[in-house]
Amino acid sequence: MDTLAALFGQAQQSLFEGLIQPLLFAIGAANVLEDAYAATGWLLVGLLQIVLMLVVLGPLERLRPIEPLPSEPEGRRVRRLAVATDVLYTVIHRLGLFRVLLFFAVEPAWNGLFGWLAVQGLDGWHLDQAIAPWLPGLTDTALAGFLAYLVVFDFADYLLHRAQHRFGWWWALHALHHSQRHMTMWTDSRNHLLDDLIRDCLFVLLARTIGVAPGQFVALVACSQLVENLSHANLRLSFGWLGERLLVGPNFHRLHHGIGLGHESAGPGSLGGHNFAVLFPVWDLLFRTARFGGAVEPTGIRDQLIDQGGRDYGQGFWAQQWLGLKRLVGRG
Repeated sequence: MDTLAALFGQAQQSLFEGLIQPLLFAIGAANVLEDAYAATGWLLVGLLQIVLMLVVLGPLERLRPIEPLPSEPEGRRVRRLAVATDVLYTVIHRLGLFRVLLFFAVEPAWNGLFGWLAVQGLDGWHLDQAIAPWLPGLTDTALAGFLAYLVVFDFADYLLHRAQHRFGWWWALHALHHSQRHMTMWTDSRNHLLDDLIRDCLFVLLARTIGVAPGQFVALVACSQLVENLSHANLRLSFGWLGERLLVGPNFHRLHHGIGLGHESAGPGSLGGHNFAVLFPVWDLLFRTARFGGAVEPTGIRDQLIDQGGRDYGQGFWAQQWLGLKRLVGRG
């Protein structure tokens, strides 16, 4: 872990000094150098993620698609436009544009809150330090701490995901993610910005509460996102009976997106469903929300179908964001 952290730090420093810092000096924004250095870490992680997606997942999707590509020209055009919108979402989230929004809109409030709590003597709790006495003789305590944080974050992600499918107002936003009829490795980032803002705020609160260091937080998010890219991929890939129960893969998560299977499983308009886990299916197994096997089914939402009214979820980024807000207030 220390070696990887050192290599990443060197790359971050080089990118910052070679590109970001000169740019900030050129536009007269030297006052944000410290924050820009932190943002450079997110930018570097996003670039690495996109490279891995293009080099590894992209070829695999073309070689072993689980959902066949449309044969007719109109179908190919519709799919191409739908996937292009997901690529835009990925660029916004992975290259730091959404993080910049959070920095200006939310970060000052968080810093003020946690600064005040620290003055009151409430400076958080460190999970990695708490578990250290239980691991005598372990040489790589940093790795053990990272894995502990990863498990806690994944359990929180499972609970949040169930809430997104449980509460009508939250589903109104999260439904955008499920409205994609052509799932690919890019679909993970297809979320309403308000949905992501709520989720990110809750995870920042959790991270501060259990003592996650900033560098660890970046690594936790990066690992989760890469697995989510894999689980959303249009890829025929099985981990086997045991593997499917240890790590969320394309089969497990595609069922979650299946119309009337992974959500709305009790009937049209019903919330709930199956396979909410992000990394580890153990949560679905423990809470009896797991579902394995079955044929490959179309993805999407029931009310998108013509016989259910053909509800419009938007064909582009701004239309999707606007319609999500309209659903939230009951006008869409």
